[in-house]
Amino acid sequence: MAVKKVSLACTICGTRNYMIAKKADRTVRLEVKKFCKICGKHTLHKESM
Repeated sequence: MAVKKVSLACTICGTRNYMIAKKADRTVRLEVKKFCKICGKHTLHKESM
């Protein structure tokens, strides 16, 4: 069985920079501060479908 993946989208510019494995026990969307290559700084990234 393949692992389902979701992407993390930057809240400022909207680009999807990171891919993560989806866990079944996670009920709320993940929010992490990551570096955005487009913005050039650390911004909040939210889990998107």
